[in-house]
Amino acid sequence: MLPYEVAGAVQGLTAISGIRVGHASNFDALTGCTAILCEAGAVGGVDICGSASETSSIDTLQPRHITEHVHGIVLTGGSAFGLETASGVRHYLEQRGAGFRVGRAVVPIVPCAVLFDLEIGKPGIRPTREMGEIAAAAATTEAVKEGAVGAGTGATVGKIFGRRQAMKSGAGSGLVELKGGVVVAALVVVNAFGDVRDPATGQLIAGARRAPDSMELADTEAVMKAGGLGDGGPPAGERRNTTLAVVATNARLSKVEAAKLAELAGLGMARTIYPVYTMFDGDTLFALSLGDARADVNTLGVAAAEAVAQAVVRAVKNAPSMGGLPGLAG
Repeated sequence: MLPYEVAGAVQGLTAISGIRVGHASNFDALTGCTAILCEAGAVGGVDICGSASETSSIDTLQPRHITEHVHGIVLTGGSAFGLETASGVRHYLEQRGAGFRVGRAVVPIVPCAVLFDLEIGKPGIRPTREMGEIAAAAATTEAVKEGAVGAGTGATVGKIFGRRQAMKSGAGSGLVELKGGVVVAALVVVNAFGDVRDPATGQLIAGARRAPDSMELADTEAVMKAGGLGDGGPPAGERRNTTLAVVATNARLSKVEAAKLAELAGLGMARTIYPVYTMFDGDTLFALSLGDARADVNTLGVAAAEAVAQAVVRAVKNAPSMGGLPGLAG
């Protein structure tokens, strides 16, 4: 692992009491993972919008599942290989006595979702169980680091023409405060097939470039409407993309409400990523509820969508040039 100066950091998810966030990155292989810990337990929900997802322990978030709480969420690179990072996070939490108690044993509940970053770095080196444990051990309540770090280390956007004309992306955070001390925060790792637009202006800010040596953006949706995608779809290595998000609030929610919050938070992706939820994306959103504040879930959803949109924009704005691809952070 190499030293790396992170482009940005904001409070994000760690503004929610009971949550810690840690990253582990390999800047040689351009991959990594991010651990979101809630050791005392959080009510969780999930919404999978894309059609190319890869996950583990997702059933534990369903209302009919016996477990009431999750104790962590892992976002990771490495495609399906990266799922083993969750084992490292579970081991870390078990050593701290955090988890679902079954007799004398404790079993941490740690759902995990992956993104595909095997084309940018060294595909034979993926996030491991040990890297998951490193990320968990690094988890802190400090401002969440952003840019090409953790699960965002190998993230890219705009791949309709293949990786050579894409741009670097990463991880970003967002935060919205409501009346009565209610807070909704988001952490998003943007590894999208499509482009990113600033929702405030509608302007393209990152995505597919017209040529490998150009910074002129092509507008993926315009290319698609003009027939540029073709019947065969994008290059084979660019058919696996995923934007991963975790939203959290200090408002008390049931599992059903947490799932609805995850669904509503997805509107933040729809406002910033063009196109989103494609057959080439495994877009997945998790929601966590910690605390006793009271708020209407629909209002929380409005705030969550805003926080996610903020995080998507920050993910690309804080991404440096890496792996031969340009980033907006230089």
